[in-house]
Amino acid sequence: MEGLLRGDRKAAGTLYAWYGDALFREVILPRLPIRELAENVLVDTFRTVMERVETYKPESDKSIYFWLRRIAINRSIDVHRAHQRARRLEDALEAETDPMDASPAPDKDADVEDTRARVEAALQKVNPRYAEALRLRLLEDLDREECAAKMRVTVGNFDVILHRASAAFRKAFQPDVD
Repeated sequence: MEGLLRGDRKAAGTLYAWYGDALFREVILPRLPIRELAENVLVDTFRTVMERVETYKPESDKSIYFWLRRIAINRSIDVHRAHQRARRLEDALEAETDPMDASPAPDKDADVEDTRARVEAALQKVNPRYAEALRLRLLEDLDREECAAKMRVTVGNFDVILHRASAAFRKAFQPDVD
């Protein structure tokens, strides 16, 4: 712990060697079975540990594993929820603008244009950073790493932005009530 408090990479490496595999297999992967997301959560867990190491309070009857486990569980839940919300938004947007629907029925053209206009209007209402995240991920269909790079944030931060953007978009994209 003293080495971690000093920011010693060797101490961090030792902590990872001792607990990284167990956290990944026993804590993260069961809660987040998407391997790419689970790997990101493991990295985020140890990043959080290094950022918050001074908040660790040793308990006589528990090892540091339980503190690491709680961080990993919380991050797994957050990422899982963000992924589910993003997935629902992707599905909703996909249903609204289906690329396979090359030849819509003649009376559907007006509905498609109306929906596109409403989507664009909703994107104009949300924070520009959120609109950018939604456009990159859902309209340009870039993967998370590319989106994060374009927005100059980490993948974890991009996931948070996309999660918040999805919530803001849902509020802005309310159906017209006559």
